[in-house]
Amino acid sequence: LLDDADQEVGIGAAGEICVKGPQVMSGYWDKPEANQKAFTADGYFRTGDVGVFDDKGLLKIVDRKKDMVIVSGFNVYPNDVEAVATACPGVLECACIGVPDDKTGEAVKLFVVKTPDSSLTEEQLIAHCREELAAYKVPKIVRFVDALPKSTVGKILRRELRNVA
Repeated sequence: LLDDADQEVGIGAAGEICVKGPQVMSGYWDKPEANQKAFTADGYFRTGDVGVFDDKGLLKIVDRKKDMVIVSGFNVYPNDVEAVATACPGVLECACIGVPDDKTGEAVKLFVVKTPDSSLTEEQLIAHCREELAAYKVPKIVRFVDALPKSTVGKILRRELRNVA
């Protein structure tokens, strides 16, 4: 697991999962720029997944690097925000993305599908998130929607939410 400076992170710290071995491709054909981005200097492939090793050596994938939101230099993993928001009564499902913000670089925007007959308000949801999350992780914008875009296997498509944001 590597940080943005390609340094190994410690146990319990989040870092990009990088892999190497005979089962992993050795590079893109005739594309040195793509290889430089996709591989570390010592040949590890950057998966784009963010993970954490626990004290037993088990790896937990926590998010995708490209989905991470950076608020005032702090990393916000959408799955963390979504887990807290989904625990709020009245939330059926939600998805978190980063949107441009003049003060903080990016801000957390949360798309929310309410449970049937829910009267949940933006203020109530934000108050719930403030109880559980660090201030920089609390959604700045909440948008209630009827449904979230999903793939054929039911995965929420954050890239489509970025296009409408």
